[in-house]
Amino acid sequence: MDPNIKPIKLDTGHEPKKKKKKKSLVYLFSGLGIVVVIVLLIAGFLAYNLMPLKTVYAKGQVLIASARTVADSIKNQDIDAAKAALADTRTKLDDVKSEYKKVEKLSSFPFLGVYVQDGNHMLSAATHGMDAADSAIQALEPNADLLGFKGGSKFVEGTTDQRIQTAVKTMKALTPKINEMAESIDKLQKEIDMVDPTRYPEHFKGVEVRKQMTEAFAMIDSSANLFVNAQPLLTSIPDILGDEKMRRYLILFQNDKELRPTGGFLTAFALFEVNKGKIDLIKSDDIYTLDAARFKILPAPAEIKTYHINVNTFNIRDSNLSPDFKVSMAQFEELYEMTSGRVQFDGIIAMDTHVLVEALKILGPTYVYGREFSSENDSRCDCPRAVYELEDYATRPVNYVRETRKDIIGVLMREILLKALGYSPSQYWGKLFQMMIDEVNQKHILAYFKDEGEQIAVEKFNMAGRIMTAKETAPILKYTEGVSWDYLHINNANMAGQKANMFVSDEVTKDTIVNTDGTITTKLTIDYKNPYPGSDCNLESGGLCLNAPLRNWVRVYVPKGSTLVTSKGSQSPSSGKSADMKSYDSLEKTVFEGFIVVNPKGIAKLELEYTSPVTAADGYKLLIQKQPGTTGSQWKLLLNGKTREEFTLDTDTEFSY
Repeated sequence: MDPNIKPIKLDTGHEPKKKKKKKSLVYLFSGLGIVVVIVLLIAGFLAYNLMPLKTVYAKGQVLIASARTVADSIKNQDIDAAKAALADTRTKLDDVKSEYKKVEKLSSFPFLGVYVQDGNHMLSAATHGMDAADSAIQALEPNADLLGFKGGSKFVEGTTDQRIQTAVKTMKALTPKINEMAESIDKLQKEIDMVDPTRYPEHFKGVEVRKQMTEAFAMIDSSANLFVNAQPLLTSIPDILGDEKMRRYLILFQNDKELRPTGGFLTAFALFEVNKGKIDLIKSDDIYTLDAARFKILPAPAEIKTYHINVNTFNIRDSNLSPDFKVSMAQFEELYEMTSGRVQFDGIIAMDTHVLVEALKILGPTYVYGREFSSENDSRCDCPRAVYELEDYATRPVNYVRETRKDIIGVLMREILLKALGYSPSQYWGKLFQMMIDEVNQKHILAYFKDEGEQIAVEKFNMAGRIMTAKETAPILKYTEGVSWDYLHINNANMAGQKANMFVSDEVTKDTIVNTDGTITTKLTIDYKNPYPGSDCNLESGGLCLNAPLRNWVRVYVPKGSTLVTSKGSQSPSSGKSADMKSYDSLEKTVFEGFIVVNPKGIAKLELEYTSPVTAADGYKLLIQKQPGTTGSQWKLLLNGKTREEFTLDTDTEFSY
């Protein structure tokens, strides 16, 4: 292989750090470019490394160089440069295909023929990939400024409302192009499937041929699947933004510093109306006002009675008890229907403080009620100033009535929105769009829609906060439940521990033992640590009570049919004494449930061992689902006592050995 051509390095089950790549804007909208480049690399390899034709070799080198120019343009998000480079690459590809026809007669030869056929499949795949990329360029070019790409745009003129309305109309026009891309990608995948990497040598001229082809095909498959799964959401965006009719959305603010199953304590809400892209804030308020407006009171469920302190009724603010966001929002709706003055809505969008801070990093400080909300670190809490100011303003005891306390979240969100939309799209929109994609990927933004088609769309894009079950094919990920897949989701809930999750960190160690019969046994350890001193929680002194003992309700979701062997560290929530973890089935999983207290400047440890019906005779595959609202959780994976991975869990992640 040409020494100037760098090997294709992609994630595999044999290399460390095999986490799914983030769905950044570049990755999402440039997946097609990645597919094209990889296909061209392999096609070029087959064309001029396996065939002894100097002309093919020379033209293949030119093709590779041109393909890299496309990749660089995509990386730099320069749509004009990508368009020009793509046209040049198509010309170079046609040159290679023309020259390659000279060896097509060898396709019927024994042994050699199959490799000639593979070359044709790869060149055809490259053609379909370029067709998809051309459609993508045509679709993205009018939206370049809106989506953060360099290049021409239709969004630099007119008022903010006019620009947004133009954006919605233009995005609606993308649907035919999206369908064109889907057709081309389908043809590309079919051509790729005709090539079997196992018939290629493991090494050729010092290059790991088989491994790199396998990895490249996996990346192509991943990028193509990402687009296919994003397609329903992309085509639904105009309707979601009220292109046909006005939409109304309830925005729920989850305080991840007081962690709950779906990402945080339901602190506040805001009601927005969207009409042809124009966004209006209708109402914002404290979540407690919804509970105060209930005309029917229900007794607290068993989970609240067991783990919460002195709470005897089922409040709307405590309704997100299920780690499955859709299930929790169904419970929220049931309680919401029992409130006076309720307003019908089309969907619920939940976000946490991480989204707020990331937006402020882009937009800069925002001022509300005389306070500065920024992303800068505040030494009073070793956290972003926006988080401290929010907690200080909303929760610190005062000796007067502070009516505006109720709407501070809504007002802050409105100010951020106005700031983002009040400037030229090229200044903020692209960066904010990319940020939002990342926040979705990290589960700081969740969505639930009443429209079935839109709900399916967000589920396919892994934006719905679902626990993966046997009844659902996992979105974007390759995971489908069965004996070949291990599964793990750890869900923590702060049940009356103030904002202790601001200070508590956790480390997870999973040691998977493959038994002689192929079954597995797991030793799981969760270490909690709070290195900060406790806060002044005396109401009379008026202190800001943030760091207090964390009363942590823990649920560990594992493959259905797993059996708990031993557990250590769990406590009785009433007496504090040692207690065994419970075991039961929920959401098509087996759940191990316990309780643990983490004190300021203290540590705590939860240990459990369990067997699983999962088999690993033909390799071991694992899906770890991240809890929404969490950041910085450190993980270590061991296989048969040997460390295989050490990483920060920031998204749903798959591993394969």
